[in-house]
Amino acid sequence: MSCPRTSVCLTPLLADSAARTPRILLGGQHQPTLLRNLDGFSRRRGQARAFLIQFAESACNLAHYGTDRFDLAVIQAPSGEQAAETISHLTRIARQGLITRA
Repeated sequence: MSCPRTSVCLTPLLADSAARTPRILLGGQHQPTLLRNLDGFSRRRGQARAFLIQFAESACNLAHYGTDRFDLAVIQAPSGEQAAETISHLTRIARQGLITRA
């Protein structure tokens, strides 16, 4: 069984966040695959940037993060019964989010 490829089109971060190091949350079991989703993200506007990356083992533990805590969150696709709760937390904690199949 093949896994569908994720198509990523990220919008630029707001101007007030451009001056600082972006905070990124990667949630899921397969961290190398989640990291690949960030390819090219640091080279926007023609300059390389460092990231502050935090890993979470699963997307189930998003409730304890504060609102707008991250500039970007890349989360492994949740199961059907957890999808609504995960998406709710994702939109609260991150300015941009990506749900991917890893």
